[in-house]
Amino acid sequence: PARCRRCNGPLGLPVGGGEHGSVPTCRWCGAPDARHRCGDCGSPRLRAVVLGADRTAEELGRAFPSVRVVTSGGNRVVEAVPAEKSLVVATPGAEPRVTDGAYGAAVLLDTWSLLGRQDLRATEDALAKWVGAATLVAPAYRSGEVVVVADAGLPVVQSLIRWDMVGAAARELAQRRDVGFPPAVHMVAVDGANAALDTFLELVTLPPEVEVLGPVDLPPGVTLPGEYDERRYGPPQRLLLRAPLGPRAALGRALRAAVVAKAGRKEDLPLRIQVDPLHIG
Repeated sequence: PARCRRCNGPLGLPVGGGEHGSVPTCRWCGAPDARHRCGDCGSPRLRAVVLGADRTAEELGRAFPSVRVVTSGGNRVVEAVPAEKSLVVATPGAEPRVTDGAYGAAVLLDTWSLLGRQDLRATEDALAKWVGAATLVAPAYRSGEVVVVADAGLPVVQSLIRWDMVGAAARELAQRRDVGFPPAVHMVAVDGANAALDTFLELVTLPPEVEVLGPVDLPPGVTLPGEYDERRYGPPQRLLLRAPLGPRAALGRALRAAVVAKAGRKEDLPLRIQVDPLHIG
């Protein structure tokens, strides 16, 4: 995915345009990058991530009119299919198991859609989903076959081909260490209304090595718990605090002190603090 030149966060296009229109904007620190270019090929183009399982199933149905086509994904997840002749089109992670059997073959399509997600764990999650699908296929000695439609030069694709999960994990950790991503650093996500984040920054006394990024919009699919009233508080935002690895006592004390001070003000502005969350954005 495209990365911010300021903090290495993921770039994305603001929903609905916004202040910066169609300019790529960092989802971590909020900095726009109108002159972004790919570090590998120099292209300024960004590609949207779109899945089309229904369209794929429709085309396969026309190509193989005598074969049953099963679609699994979204709100229609199929848990299992019988061990009979059929074509199964599933979104990643929604592949049904074969009752008392296995698939004869699997084709992993639209691999770029998983790898291009604006998420720190996109590569890790993509490999996990591919492996999950591959394990549903009969082994090679029973003529099972898995085809991945992707650039074979990509390291993550090579990890799948060679079934090298340990090497993939080691490479991912090394890459994150180079650019300052978790788990090579500690990351704290602070979510809430703009006013709540402003109050938090006023009250908190962070250790000098902590870097503040944002605020930015919450990552896609992330919401505040409970019945957050957006009309009353405004769109929820996210601050990120990045700190080097090591003892977290000083950072923890600073966060706790800010929460206690905020509670003493008896404000009703909601605020959520997550230390080393699974998904950052």
